[in-house]
Formats: sequence, structure tokens, C-alpha cells
Amino acid sequence: MSTSNGALTRRPEMAGRTRANGEGSIFPYRNGFGAYVWVRTPTGDKKRKYVYGKTRDEVHDKWVKLHQAAKAGPVATAVPRLDEFLQYWLTEVIKPNRAPLTFVNYELFVRLYIIPGLGDRRLDRMQVRDVQSWVNKIPSICQCCAQGKDERRASKDRRCCARGACCGESPSSRTVSDIRACLRSALSHAIREELITKNAAALVTLPTVRKRKHRAWSSDEVRRFLESARDGADPMYAGYVLAVVLGLRKGEVLGLTWDAVDFEARELRISHQLQRASGALLHRETKTAASDDTLPLPEIVVAALVRRRQQQDADRRALGSGWPPGGLVFTTKFGAPVDPRNFNRSWDRRLSKSEVRKITVHDARRSCATLLADLGVHPRVIMRILRHAQVGVTMEIYTQASSKATQAALIRLGESLDG
Repeated sequence: MSTSNGALTRRPEMAGRTRANGEGSIFPYRNGFGAYVWVRTPTGDKKRKYVYGKTRDEVHDKWVKLHQAAKAGPVATAVPRLDEFLQYWLTEVIKPNRAPLTFVNYELFVRLYIIPGLGDRRLDRMQVRDVQSWVNKIPSICQCCAQGKDERRASKDRRCCARGACCGESPSSRTVSDIRACLRSALSHAIREELITKNAAALVTLPTVRKRKHRAWSSDEVRRFLESARDGADPMYAGYVLAVVLGLRKGEVLGLTWDAVDFEARELRISHQLQRASGALLHRETKTAASDDTLPLPEIVVAALVRRRQQQDADRRALGSGWPPGGLVFTTKFGAPVDPRNFNRSWDRRLSKSEVRKITVHDARRSCATLLADLGVHPRVIMRILRHAQVGVTMEIYTQASSKATQAALIRLGESLDG
């Protein structure tokens, strides 16, 4: 402002100003206050980033934090919709940094459930009640109808939605829990990128999931099953032995290579697995470092692996020079890896031939733990054999007292109380 003699004077409020150029300012906005700070965006542009609040002190605190964020690095000025963020999260965060099967599962959850239900919402406007309502609806949505499965079938094979008779193919409680876990993981990453401050998916209530009780084999059932496979010259016999005796997972059995087997030292090194992901078979490292270990080989395992090597050598000679490299223990007659689904089929066929109770391949791992527990093996030793990170997992999930052991324990209790 100029005076009568032409000299310039400063307004009192400007005289006390200490903010440098580009620091932004706080100003009245609607029923409260707003503020902005000039920030560098992830794309390298310089833009204003705004914050709002009901009181000046509230906005001032946000303004200070925004200044700190701007000094630390790039700051996003626009909050994307959930579907936009999920595509970025899957492509740039999950795919390059997680196991291929994890990406496949997350991509399926995002495409079939999360985007159709919540994809059009802005990240910072998602409320707990919105996610809760969405979670509550998932078990009531027939996925055959929602995904148009029946419409893609041949006319003669249509059996439900396309014929006006819904089959009610809705996700289980476990699947609902996995879908929520996927969304929670994505929103946790959004918090790390400072796009949002609260994870709405972490605060919802899920239905109680009752875990299926798995029944383990008795030692007699294991013996009958393995004898049937051995006497029938089953090419997967050694794989069955590894699953039941050493408790190996299916992927670890099929990913085993001959250079991991030391016949002289009678040891087996577990470090790789075979997985099917995105239509391809992948020979890769085990899921976690805790899964890697070296285990001693009992005589039954050594004999089974020697028999397996003889079978494979015969297949190699029959094929000739076309045998592919790789060194896998379990291969087809043409040297190709054994698909995990085909291993399941072989397992089921052998169950039928041996006439034992039907259990899954993974239940064989549980049977290993249960039989060891019945023999009085210490839980820490069982934990080492199964390669669990926590002994609680070994005891609570995998070991089940057999009916014979339970009967003996109750008899001893009764005898101790019988006067």
C-alpha cells in the first residue's frame, strides 16, 4: 500500500509472514478450513495438494504432516478409485514380489469379487459399513449366475442359471475370508503409500469358520496303501512314501530332483517345489525359508527311491535321445514333470485299489504327524520333520490322537481312578 508521499508500506499481516514461496497456506473453506502445499507427484510434476478440516488447528496439523511428506518424497495429489489402485497393486506390487500362485489367487479375487462389488468407490471414501455390507452379500451371490458359467456351456450341458434354476454355487466361509484378506492386503499397501489413513477391510466382522476335521490314517491303513502301490508297480509309489513317511507336501514331492538325494549319506534336501500357476508348471523355491531343510532317509524311503530311479531309467532308455533335461525324480514316461492334478488322480486310483479310507494327499502329511505322536515322538521333533515355523501349528492342526491311543489313555485314566 502506498502513502501520500509515494512510499510503499506493508500490511501488518504481511509484515509478520514467515512462510517461504511455495510453502502453501491455510484459508477458510466452507464450514471449516483448508490448506495446500506444493508437492512433487510420483510422475515428477509439481502440483498443489489440499487438506481440509473443521478447525484451523486440525488443518494446521495436517498441513505440517503434508510438508513433512513433501520433503520425504513424491506425494500423490489425486486418490484413485479402488479398481484403478487394485490393477496397479497386482501388477507392480504382487506380481514381481510374491509367489506366482499368490498372484493368480489375488487376481481371481479382485476380478470376480472385489471389483464387481466395490471397484467404483474412491479409496479415501470407503467406509467400514460399505465393506461390511459387501462381505455380508458375498455368500448369497451364486457365482454360476454372476460369472455366466452356465451360459458358456453347450446347450445340452446347461443345468442351472441358463435354464432358470439357480444352483446356488456361492463361496464358502473360507473363501469369503480369503477374499477379505486380499482386500485388506491391498488397502494396507495404500496406507503405506499414504493414499488413505484407515484400512476399512481390517475392521469388518467375518462369519465364524468351522475348520473341517481331518481324519488321519492308522499305521495299518498306511501299510496297506503303500503295499498296494509297491506291489502294483505304481510309478508314484516313492511319492506316496515321501508324503506319508517324511510328511512332504505335494509340490515338494513333485519338485524333488535327484541332486537333492544323497544315497550315501542317506539324506534328502528339500528346497524346491512344483506348482501350476497361470496355466504353466513352475519349478521354484519352496514357499518360505522355514520349509527348506535336510532330512534323514529311513530304509523304506531309500528302497522306494531306488525303485523309482530304476523305473525312470527304463523310461529314458525306451524314449531314447529325446529325454528332456531337469533331473526331476518324478516324471512321465516322456520325461515331462508330473502335473499336480495328475498326481491327485493317481492317489485317488490307488486309494480305490488298496481299499483304505479316502483322504487327501495333504492328509497324508497329517497322518505322518499323528503316527509320530502315537509313537511318543517329542513335538519339537515332529515340528522339525514337518518343517513348521511354530510348534503350535504342529500340535493343533496336524496331530490328532488316534482312536487306539485315545482308548489306551482313557483305560489308564479309569484304572488310576478305580479304587
